[in-house]
Amino acid sequence: MYRTLGRTGIKISPLVLGGDNYLNPTPADESERMILQALDAGINLLDTSNSYMRGASEQLIGDTLKKHGRRQQTLIATKVHYPVGDGPNDRGNSRLHIIQACEDSLRRLQTDYIDLYYMHCWDPLTPLEESLRTADDLMTAGKVRYIGVSNFKAWQLMKALGLSEQHGWHRFVAAQYQYSLVKRDIEYEFSDLCHSEGVGLTPWG
Repeated sequence: MYRTLGRTGIKISPLVLGGDNYLNPTPADESERMILQALDAGINLLDTSNSYMRGASEQLIGDTLKKHGRRQQTLIATKVHYPVGDGPNDRGNSRLHIIQACEDSLRRLQTDYIDLYYMHCWDPLTPLEESLRTADDLMTAGKVRYIGVSNFKAWQLMKALGLSEQHGWHRFVAAQYQYSLVKRDIEYEFSDLCHSEGVGLTPWG
């Protein structure tokens, strides 16, 4: 039933429960029931972002897992990049923002570590080396277990993988992209790249 995520040893369920609609439009109590039903059905990865409802989605997941004692059996994926405040450094993939965003996510999720931490989007204003080194530091510190990307172009992911190999940094192991019967762009190039480089593809509809 479970599948290996990219070039790692962790197993994830074929279906993942996304948290973009928690609280809006889905009420908190219904969102909590949805999470518990998904876990009971065998789904073991919950996906969210610090930008979903400005962190409220992460908070609901953290509250639910703590209340019902389900954290150790559940993998959590969250993301960093999009604005979470009005300040100029409350967004992007800079070292300053990634570290602060990670600490904030850990607090809301009420956990010591994030299982899978995505860069939600490419940041043209921050050197890629800065972002990758920061992600590597978070993994070394034990605050993040694995890292991934979302919405990168194929050449951007390949560049990141090359830099990580060059510097001996932890590499991206997952890539999240829109994929459905009507949205199949990743079939032209991206899926082959992920397969070739051992990056797990985690699509959203």
